[in-house]
Amino acid sequence: MPEERESHIISTIKAYGKNLLGFIRKRVKNDADAEDILQDVWYQFSNLVNSEPIEQTGAWLYKVARNKITDKHKKKSETLLDDLFGGNDDSDDDTSSFKDLLMPEESTPETEYMRNIFWEQLFSALDELPEEQKQVFIWQEMEDMTFQEISELTGVNVNTLVSRKRYAVLHLRDRLQQLYKEITQY
Repeated sequence: MPEERESHIISTIKAYGKNLLGFIRKRVKNDADAEDILQDVWYQFSNLVNSEPIEQTGAWLYKVARNKITDKHKKKSETLLDDLFGGNDDSDDDTSSFKDLLMPEESTPETEYMRNIFWEQLFSALDELPEEQKQVFIWQEMEDMTFQEISELTGVNVNTLVSRKRYAVLHLRDRLQQLYKEITQY
């Protein structure tokens, strides 16, 4: 039985591996993330093979991959919220409440609407910043560039970049705090 299971896993990897990796790569920023997600999919598949039959293996693999990609994007959004609202301070109830509003366990039309408002307000607040602060924030938070990479790209000192991002974060915190108060008043 273990040889049959191993053979099934290997044949599934051969049949779906290349296309599944391509599917994932189109939806994440870099190859390392794509490979991590693919590894998670194969791990979940290998744990499930003997426990319950999978009728449509391909559909199941793509669904798991899609869920893993969504989880990764959700985690990135949570990290952005942590940065905007001061990290993992348990004492800051507003931060966790705002995250609960924007990142609920179950997505509903209301949560999607609030999430869209949040992103609109974030980009509106970013447009209010001086271009240097806005660009550093976008490169660092949304494009996953390090301060060193930004420094090499722009020729600007890392400490100056850190300072610009700090001013951007302070402004965004203030603006998004206003949004939080407006949302929770109703």
